[in-house]
Amino acid sequence: MNAVEIKDLTKSYPGFTLDHLNLVLPKGCIVGLIGENGAGKSTIIKLILDIIHKDNGSIIIFGKDNGKDIKTAKEDIGVVLDDVGIPGCLTAKQVGNMMKYTFKNWDMNEYSALLGKLSLPDSKPFKDFSRGMKMKLGIAVALSHKAKLLLLDEATSGLDPVVRDEVVKMLMDFTRDEENTILISSHIVSDLEKLCDYVAFLHKGKLLLFEEKDRLLEEYGLIHCTQEELQSLPPNAVKYSKKTPYGAEALILRNAVPGGVKISPVGIEELFVFMVKEAK
Repeated sequence: MNAVEIKDLTKSYPGFTLDHLNLVLPKGCIVGLIGENGAGKSTIIKLILDIIHKDNGSIIIFGKDNGKDIKTAKEDIGVVLDDVGIPGCLTAKQVGNMMKYTFKNWDMNEYSALLGKLSLPDSKPFKDFSRGMKMKLGIAVALSHKAKLLLLDEATSGLDPVVRDEVVKMLMDFTRDEENTILISSHIVSDLEKLCDYVAFLHKGKLLLFEEKDRLLEEYGLIHCTQEELQSLPPNAVKYSKKTPYGAEALILRNAVPGGVKISPVGIEELFVFMVKEAK
């Protein structure tokens, strides 16, 4: 059984449509959503949670339709949205006391340990937290009720590099249990490149690509060459190319390029930028 199965999902707003999205989150994996602002990342997460209602399609969470069983499913879901949503008057300690009445499997010992690990004060009002502290508290709550699925929308945003690295490690440890799954969106593509088993590229509500990260990095590469050398390559080898002051740069399919051509590795962020340019 997959953690989440999204089929033919559609949601329209004036000026934007999430267009017939198909996406699967295998158990035990971390799936990264990559896209510009307004691409539909937050919309997908809110649709999974049934915070907003779909126009068409289906969302199955652990084998159950989210529209019918979302209250049950939420026991197994840890959530950190871009707006953490904790009342500003509450302290971290009060948040913990509130959550033990919200989740059946709330673990106060785990929550207290995470507050210490993330250097969060337990008596300071949430409204006085920095953005980074607010995100860390959201992560502590998400990890403290034995969730099997984490939905994280820009959860590493606002964290300094040292804390961000620690949070990345915590998330990787979470999926060492093969029953646990993460869907995470972030503008910090370097975090997703370290974290993710799969990446999904979104552009203007359309899924450009969904693939295993390692397979993508093996499949695609970059070449830097002259315009003449670029023209000599098989047309099916070149996915996108552009002129540079020194000749040309091209995103290519490695197995379609003749032997002897020097191919450089491509990062996930570079690959996404090229894919968006190709889509345009």
